[in-house]
Amino acid sequence: MTNPLTPPSPLAGVSRESMKHIRGICFDIDDTFSSHGKITAEAFDSLWALKNAGFTLIPVTGRPAGWCDHIARFWPVDAVVGENGAFTFFMHEGKLKRFDTLPELDAKQARSKLASLKTDILAAYPQARFASDQEYREYDLAIDFCEDVPRWSEAEIDSLVKFCESRGAIAKISSIHVNTWFGHYTKIDGIRKFLHYAQMVLGLPIPAFNDYIFVGDSPNDEPMFAAFSQSVGVANVRPFLSRIKHPPKFITASEAGAGFAELARFLQT
Repeated sequence: MTNPLTPPSPLAGVSRESMKHIRGICFDIDDTFSSHGKITAEAFDSLWALKNAGFTLIPVTGRPAGWCDHIARFWPVDAVVGENGAFTFFMHEGKLKRFDTLPELDAKQARSKLASLKTDILAAYPQARFASDQEYREYDLAIDFCEDVPRWSEAEIDSLVKFCESRGAIAKISSIHVNTWFGHYTKIDGIRKFLHYAQMVLGLPIPAFNDYIFVGDSPNDEPMFAAFSQSVGVANVRPFLSRIKHPPKFITASEAGAGFAELARFLQT
């Protein structure tokens, strides 16, 4: 399948002047900030450098609530949007706080539906294994297709996505999991609603949406690529570009965490 839209331009050829308004970075974690399952010293150092330079930093990830608690507390970030937009964890006045995208009633209904969907998936796909962090999740199921299991074929992955959608669920493909959930929200809903809450309710001095850049690596980042006026894909997004109708505007020369560090250096020049 050929992508009819303009392919991403190399980040190295972009004028820094065109991004002088950028004061915040929203970023995916797996295979965008991490590299082959690890966070390198280069990537983590670049996060600290961005923080010390005054940028607002918000990971937007499919990873679970249990991880987000740790990230909000111990990483140099201002907040973390988790489980593909279901909630945001952040520190406020020295205490961990949480903002939920879904009303509580919807959350309870979603959990009940997830339990039934899990049973259906295991019946239809006997080989299915859920992510090792599944027990720390609240709103979604993460079916592992390559992180800790032999890699599934593209046809198997696509079949699973269609199966979940046939049950009324949302299903998105990351670089390692198929994430599926009930409820009409996405990563972009999560970040938009949190920013509105943080600015209008809490009065936090953080940048407006248009002053952020987003960086990601996979098809489930497509709503973010489409929503942000400035977006970047790390180089390992290339194999997925034919599956993405709204690709990132720019692309790094390096993959994963090294690509994130490349963007960090660019923004600080």
